[in-house]
Amino acid sequence: MGMLEAITLSVIAASTPLLLAAAGELVVERSGVLNLGVEGMMIMGAACGFAGAYFADSTLVGALAGMLAGTLLALVFALLTLGLAVNQVATGLALTILGTGLSGLIGASLVGQRIAGAPQLAIPLLTDLPLVGRILFGQDAFVYGSVALLAGIWWFLYRTRAGLVLRAIGDNPTSAHALGYPVLWVRLIAVLFGGACAGLAGAYLSLAYTPFFSPGMTAGRGWIALALVVFASWRPLRLVAGAYLFGTVTILQLHTQALGLGIPSQLMTSLPYLATILVLVVISRTRGTAGSAAPASLGTAFVPDR
Repeated sequence: MGMLEAITLSVIAASTPLLLAAAGELVVERSGVLNLGVEGMMIMGAACGFAGAYFADSTLVGALAGMLAGTLLALVFALLTLGLAVNQVATGLALTILGTGLSGLIGASLVGQRIAGAPQLAIPLLTDLPLVGRILFGQDAFVYGSVALLAGIWWFLYRTRAGLVLRAIGDNPTSAHALGYPVLWVRLIAVLFGGACAGLAGAYLSLAYTPFFSPGMTAGRGWIALALVVFASWRPLRLVAGAYLFGTVTILQLHTQALGLGIPSQLMTSLPYLATILVLVVISRTRGTAGSAAPASLGTAFVPDR
């Protein structure tokens, strides 16, 4: 029972940064923008989040600093892709490289330092319940925030007029512009929101998951988050299942190594990324069902008539 609880808690912790980053990217892609800079925004959020928490001695300050870092990098992406209509794929890749380099510079003096970490919720009696107590009532604010974020995104996309406008812009920005909707402004807000979520996901890694900073600590989670959006067919509720599935794969490969089964550690470490490739291959083979949910103008620059 104790082992099952420990594994479940580890899966939740491993899934939370994926859920946060993928949630923001889902909104971005629903607006018709493809942001491949999630990895760079996450590592910037990890570096700036840890720096903020370390110097201010506050997890909240660290989380806000991580979100700000991701938002600023997203603003650069938006200025290039929306303002200048630069290729979105190339810009996203360039910002990933930029974010990786800047995070190493910002966090160079903080490597090896530690902080207390994000506090966990503790409710008398409820947190002490067998098995479900710590799982349901003993998590930190990041975990509860990630679930609330997905619920809010679902409500926004499918229950509000603004969500309908965003989805319409993602499918046909020309028609939306002809109807008088500010396509570029809507996409700008979506991109900034996605950057803030990616920065928060990175901050979670250095504030709660570890908690310390090391260069490259995102370890490709930004790319997995991108694959999760496709895996979920651009639907928020499916994103939860996908994130926890990938989190489970990540944790199980660690426990499998601990059992000493003789499987090469390099193969086990690659399992989450192999699963990512497998999911993308399966979805591409079923393009008639899963692929149809993709925004029609995804990755296509929009230049309004002057």
